[in-house]
Amino acid sequence: MPFVVGAVLPGAVLVWFGQAWGALAFGVLGAFFVFFFRDPTRHPPDGDGLVLAPADGRVVVAGAVVVPDAPDGNWQQLSIFLSPIDVHVNRAPIGGRITHVERRPGRYLAAYRRAAGAQNARIEVGFDVGGETVVCRQIVGVLARRLVCRVAPGDEVRAGDRFGIMKFGSRIDLFIPRHAELLVEPGQRVRGGETLVARLDNRAPDRSVEER
Repeated sequence: MPFVVGAVLPGAVLVWFGQAWGALAFGVLGAFFVFFFRDPTRHPPDGDGLVLAPADGRVVVAGAVVVPDAPDGNWQQLSIFLSPIDVHVNRAPIGGRITHVERRPGRYLAAYRRAAGAQNARIEVGFDVGGETVVCRQIVGVLARRLVCRVAPGDEVRAGDRFGIMKFGSRIDLFIPRHAELLVEPGQRVRGGETLVARLDNRAPDRSVEER
């Protein structure tokens, strides 16, 4: 709301003073903020051991770890780039208990650059389910200057639950156990809380997931 009101209020003042073109510019900006902060309902697939996309966007890494400061463990890496027109609400990739939430300062490189995963400011969140751990990193970009994370260690979440938001263009990195089966590849578009990106075991989901 501060973003929307901050754009609409000056526009209303300009309308009062008969400055229609200036008011229109602020109106367009306000409409963009309404669009950017949209939070559509999502329908997570049912099933055990399913890892869901934590955000909307385009997969830029899917496979071997490419960042030099990955969490301790044996991982595969999945990275999703979010453009300013993507939904920026982040969702839990898997249900379970939050093990840690760690904020790290850093730079503001373009989020699609490989170096951004190691050098940019970020928040790291650990999810544990039945002894399996998935680590998710919210990473800033050139435009994204604020990360919001609304979970704390010890919280219990369900797969697809909202846990935060990244404001404007940004990236999210997911570290998945090496034995998991990756189900997406670079260039693919995914939807947060709905697209199945990996499976921690060989059990099939309870219902099919539509390719989006």
